Amino acid sequence: MHGEAASELSPRLAGQNAAYMAKQLANFESGERRSSAMRPMVAALTPEDMRAVALYFSRQRAEPDLPVDAGLAARGRRVYEKGGSATEVAACIGCHGERAQGSESLPRLAGQFPAYLAAQLKNFGSRERTNDNAVMHTVAVRMTAEEIDAVAAYLGSLD
Repeated sequence: MHGEAASELSPRLAGQNAAYMAKQLANFESGERRSSAMRPMVAALTPEDMRAVALYFSRQRAEPDLPVDAGLAARGRRVYEKGGSATEVAACIGCHGERAQGSESLPRLAGQFPAYLAAQLKNFGSRERTNDNAVMHTVAVRMTAEEIDAVAAYLGSLD
């Protein structure tokens, strides 16, 4: 009801950027973003409904998780802020911001479940997810599994 996911494999909607969220809902409805669970849920929503739902959830408070492994989250912070030097991964901070708050066109990553973030990075890398910024494909395909887990752990610890 307040944007907290029932599963760590689903996104937290609380605090997410409204314009970004409305775009994702529209992409689920059109099939541009694939999900057998989401498409039927949004099928009856009008664009106005999508904007209203997105605005509601954007105003809810997101609660961060503490990192399970502080060392892993610290490595993730380095990749987030400086990029991956060995893998030539661009720093996430350049697009998603200092505290991972995103923008109207980019998602708020702070406080998301690490498992959800890791799954989405893998989906970008394998091109299973193609509805968003092409830069994410370039970045995600270069990330190692350890970098993905580390960045996800770091982002999950932010508020």
